[in-house]
Order: sequence, then C-alpha cells, then structure tokens
Amino acid sequence: MSNTGTVYLVGAGPGDAGLLTLRGAELLRRADVVIYDLLVNPELLRHAGAGCELVSRGKRQDVSQDELNSLMISKAREGKCVVRLKGGDPYVFGRGGEEAEALANAKIDFEVVPGISSIMAATNYAGIPLTHRDHTSNFTVFTGHEGDDKSTSALDFDQIARISGTKVILMGVTHLRELTLALISRGLPAETPVAIVQWGTLGRQKSIVGTLGTIEQLAAKEHITPPALTVIGEVVKLRKKLNWFENRPLFGHRIVVTRSRAQAVEFSHKLTELGADVLEIPCIKRSVPNNLQSLADALLELNSYDWLVFTSPNGVTAFFDFFFKAFKDMRDIGGVRIAAVGPGTAAKLRELHLQVDLMPEEAIGVKIAKEFEKFETVENLKLCLFRAEAANPDLPKALEELGAIVDDIPVYRTVADTEDSLGNVAKLTEAGADWITFTSGSTVEHFHARFDLPALLKKFPQLKLASIGPETSKAIEALGLKPTVEARHHTMEGLVAAVLKMSKNRSS
Repeated sequence: MSNTGTVYLVGAGPGDAGLLTLRGAELLRRADVVIYDLLVNPELLRHAGAGCELVSRGKRQDVSQDELNSLMISKAREGKCVVRLKGGDPYVFGRGGEEAEALANAKIDFEVVPGISSIMAATNYAGIPLTHRDHTSNFTVFTGHEGDDKSTSALDFDQIARISGTKVILMGVTHLRELTLALISRGLPAETPVAIVQWGTLGRQKSIVGTLGTIEQLAAKEHITPPALTVIGEVVKLRKKLNWFENRPLFGHRIVVTRSRAQAVEFSHKLTELGADVLEIPCIKRSVPNNLQSLADALLELNSYDWLVFTSPNGVTAFFDFFFKAFKDMRDIGGVRIAAVGPGTAAKLRELHLQVDLMPEEAIGVKIAKEFEKFETVENLKLCLFRAEAANPDLPKALEELGAIVDDIPVYRTVADTEDSLGNVAKLTEAGADWITFTSGSTVEHFHARFDLPALLKKFPQLKLASIGPETSKAIEALGLKPTVEARHHTMEGLVAAVLKMSKNRSS
C-alpha cells in the first residue's frame, strides 16, 4: 500500500472568505501543508490546523511554477495531505490544469475542488448580472494581460468584437487602453457601457462605470489598479437598480477590531455583514494569572460563598477551565448564587446551563453595587469576584462599603498579542482606517502601546474611536483623547449600533 499523500487543488473563491466551498474548508482542516497564492484571502488560513505548514508563493510569485510543482510532489511523497489553495477556480486562468498535469505525470493522486470565480462573483457584488433575458443570453470571458500585440496575442479581437452578449475581461487593467481601442477599432460602439470592479467581493471593493470610449481615462482618474475585472455590455446599466453590496450601511468604512482573537470572530462578522472592511488587529490575549494560590484557595471554599460574581465572558471561561481541572461535577459549585455583569457574561454562563440570579447591565463598580443593594442587603454576605488580574478596584471597594465580605480573585491575566498573521498592521499604518473599536480598557492600553494612538490619529485625522462603555472610555480619555461614540448598551451589539448610527448621521 502506497504511503504517498494526496494533493488537492482547491479554489479559494474570489476574496470574500464566506464564498469558500464546504469541501474546501474541510480539506483545509485536514491539510498537513497549505501552499497558497498572494491574492488568497488570508482569513481562509484559519481553517488550517495548528500544526499545518503554511507556504506562500510570495508577494511577486517568488516561487516559480516549476518549483511549486516540485514542492507539491515532494510533500505528497512524504505522505502528507497537501492543499494547493488558488484564487477563484483552479481551472479558470489559474494554471490549475498545468499543476494537475504535473501531478498526473508524477503519478501523484490529486483532486480538484472548484471555486467561485470572480467572473460571476465580482460582477454579482457590483450589481451586474452576466445574463438577463431582456439584454443578453450569453457572455464571453477572456484574459486581458496580453494586450493587442498580434505577434504574441492568442486573442481574436475581430471575433470578440463581433460576438454578441456580455464581455468580461480578467487581468486587463494594465492594458486597458489597448483593449478598449482594439474593440472600438473593430466595430464595437464607443458608447457601449463598461464597468470595472476592483477588489471584488471584499469590503474595499470599488466599482466605476463609463463607456468603452471613456473607461480608460476614468480608471486612471480613480486610481484603479489590479486586481480588477472589466465587464462590457448593456447589463452594466442594471447596476443602478441591482447594486446590493455597495449599498450596505457600513460599505466603504474600514473598521479596526482590537478585541482578543478568540472573541473577534462574531463581532467582525456583524460588521462585515453590514458592509464594513474589517481589519482584525487583536491587541490582547488571555493568560494564566501570576498568582494561582488565591484561586486554588477559593476553589476549595466555594461552598462558603453566598455569591459568585463574574464581570466578563473571559472571566467565566477562565474560571471554569480551572474549575473542571479540580472537580468532575458541576454540582461541586454548590448552592451559591451567581451574578453576571452584562448580557454577554450572562450568556456565557447560560451556555453552561447555570442560572443567573442577578445581572447588572452596566460594568461600573458603584452601579453594580447598587444593583446588589436593590436585590438584597449584602451586609456580612461573602462574595467572590472572578475577574482579570489588575482589574479596576472600584467594584470590590463599593461592595465592601455596603458591608459585604469580598474576595477579589484573578482567574486570568491580560497580556499583549502582537501576532499579525493577516498582515493587517501594515494595512492600518500605511492607509489608515475609519474606525477603531475598543471593547475594554486593556484593548485601549495595549493598542496604544503598540501604535501610539494619539500619533495615529494625527497621521489619519479621519479616524474615529468607538468605545463599548464608560470604563473603556476612561482609558481613552487617559490618553488625552475622547471617544467619538460610546455604546449605549455595553455589548457587542450596542457597539455595532453606535458605529452604525454615527456613520448614518455623517452620510446623511
């Protein structure tokens, strides 16, 4: 039985990470090696396992095609599962056929997983159907990187100009002048509608519309550069009515998400669904506290407490990580009552099928204490707070002033996260953003330590700051700055709503 592995030529789709096929995601999870091209959305690499070897072809395709073929073959001969991740569809202008031939010649098992091509996707996201019963029932696709040099080009521009229907040019921006003149000189009217879609399906998508006679000048004026797709034909006129993607409320807004990597996914997804171009730059991650003795003591005395108080989802996760190392049964938590600060914390507890007895809405020490006071007197009651190391001392102080006996136990420590696997740091420092969102004081502090927030705002005056609540705003104000918005409800949903409201007000 052969120990040779299999190579999977997987279409990564046009850019939007949500357009990867289920089969593609499954193979990425199984892969021992992923070899990917520059234009592949780096978010897709998150599907790969922790031990997977990631190989990039480099910014200028530094690995030649022959070297790449040899690499796939050698990795497969080591018995590894190899995913060759290619933009769009492997067999559409992607040299997938050549790579499959090389594998077949080397007698390496391979499979081809189709991907959604930008031919359909970018035009769709620009509001342009390739076919429409009232306009055309056919379309032609060709690559435009060759230009109109008859000595080298394999394209028959006479035939392309004559054929009816929509025309789609891939990789044609560099030779746009030659291509448009070639079509006009062969009889295609200069008034024919034309659109160019740059970075199709991504939050930074940019579309322009003109005619065959004006599009080259317009593209230069709007600084359109690759990657971009050109579509020619009467269907372009439908864009005004069908442009769904670019009409989403946060389209055109680049928003930085600074919360921890593990918690950023859902928040980023909400923003992306509203059309934002999201840059995830996690500034913090959770680590074990420096002193575990106080936590060990608290775990042994759980039954002595009247209340357990959790102030964040992180606190819940960290506490129960330690709890289940010490105990096998949830019932060992005893008959204690549970307080959760904010709906996010309460939801995390309910995932564990724990009833929340008190849920203060605002994460402010004095207000939390007042909520306890409304519920019952806490005088001489024993409360245990499970939260971050070096957390704000206002809460235990306010509870002690009400007569409570308080143990403030750190269950995690917030440390800096400087990883940048998606390359988003360079995108921010080179081009800026429209919003930076902060979900805790620690995200502000660690972001500032990495970027110098006042200096960044000076470099990019359009930058706006969004705070999830008063404690986060205090951290921003400590830098001599003011948040542009503060969420009315101190949740992810509230933060999204605050950004959305301000963006609508500014655009109206």
